[in-house]
Amino acid sequence: MKPLIVINFKTYAESTGANAVRLATAASKVAEDSGVTMVVVPQAADIFQVAREVDIPVYAQHIDGIQFGGYTGHILPEALAEAGARGTLINHSERRLELAEIDAANQAAKRANLATIICTNNVSTTKAAASLCPDFVAIEPPELIGSGIPVSKANPEVVTGAVAAAMGVKVLCGAGISKGEDVKAAIELGTQGVLLASGVTKAADPEAALRGLVAFV
Repeated sequence: MKPLIVINFKTYAESTGANAVRLATAASKVAEDSGVTMVVVPQAADIFQVAREVDIPVYAQHIDGIQFGGYTGHILPEALAEAGARGTLINHSERRLELAEIDAANQAAKRANLATIICTNNVSTTKAAASLCPDFVAIEPPELIGSGIPVSKANPEVVTGAVAAAMGVKVLCGAGISKGEDVKAAIELGTQGVLLASGVTKAADPEAALRGLVAFV
């Protein structure tokens, strides 16, 4: 089975506005050429524009567990779906939530027919997140995010422990992923794919970086 590669655009200049469209277009091209499923995760303001230009899934970086109503400044799942999003991250290490908020966001996403990836930072939080029945959990030790040191090498026990704790929920491996060999290692540890950001978004040649990620698939 081909792995899933999820690319978080964060709020980098290299992945904002017109740059977000260019990056998503490169991901779409590599996905078509390789047969690997790629998901792009731009900022909320860029979702509509990106989703109009590519056929690959576009996810949001965050949603709030709200319904239609008086929630000024919140992110409504239905609005994201209308803009073209097909899923969302929840509880990224840079946008941490309490467990009740994670549960509310996951339920709200499901109501809007959005797939969910709940991010976790260790085995115990992975178990708690999996109990909420998201589509995926993504294990990302925060100390390795952006480090260039993949968790699959630095601490493979965290990955295998997360897979066991997820109780059948699909697991993605994040933090420090930047090369095809990192993707290969993550798959060999039992995950369904990877979640990464700067390894692609900050690369001098993002398309070449994406092709490197699928080289071992």
